[in-house]
Amino acid sequence: MLKAVQRAREHQDTPPITALIPQARREQGLTQRELADLLCEISQNDSVTREEVSRWERGKRIPGPYWRAWISAALHVPHAEVDRAAVVEREYRRAKSGDPADDRVNTW
Repeated sequence: MLKAVQRAREHQDTPPITALIPQARREQGLTQRELADLLCEISQNDSVTREEVSRWERGKRIPGPYWRAWISAALHVPHAEVDRAAVVEREYRRAKSGDPADDRVNTW
């Protein structure tokens, strides 16, 4: 758990993705449904729904690399920042749960 806490401190300026998405979405004046529709439109992939956006914002799921790229484009947030926010959320979850994977070296 100590390594996860140390990694989280390295990213302390970056909010977790559960905070970044709703903040950026509101700054753009979008509802969850409008963000989902925009993501479907720009990605030409209609598999994301308002419910999925809600899951991302509530921390039930972390969007994968595919959707993070489109979230970055839709919300005008640098892709690297969205990726860091996902890492911060993942590290927070591991630290919170005491996941033994914390002691392994990350390979992503």
